[in-house]
Amino acid sequence: MYRNLSEYQPEPPHPGEILREDILPCLQMSRVELARHLGVSPRLLADLLAERRSVDRAMAQRLGQAFGHGARYWLGLQVQHDLWHSDYDGPLAVQPLTWGKALANRTPRRKAPARAGRSLAA
Repeated sequence: MYRNLSEYQPEPPHPGEILREDILPCLQMSRVELARHLGVSPRLLADLLAERRSVDRAMAQRLGQAFGHGARYWLGLQVQHDLWHSDYDGPLAVQPLTWGKALANRTPRRKAPARAGRSLAA
């Protein structure tokens, strides 16, 4: 049903790689200066640049605001990187559910009685 995309596509870059290789050299800022500007610890930024840390929501917001791309750009880069690795790592040992059985065995829901004095129209 699903195909393994990692067989066909090269590995997307980690957001830390993009920061380290493309953006930081253009800024003419040190890593410590960038960390201060973003309001994060130099260690946290160093871990991101070394690709030991993923971009989370808070970091994506900081990077997006600082560079004008928006948080979605940075989260999108992280998701692409993570999904490629999940395809590369292979499937997990989880059996698929059989939807037909689950729905057939479900008991129908009863309608709740209408309450007196309450109108549906507001």
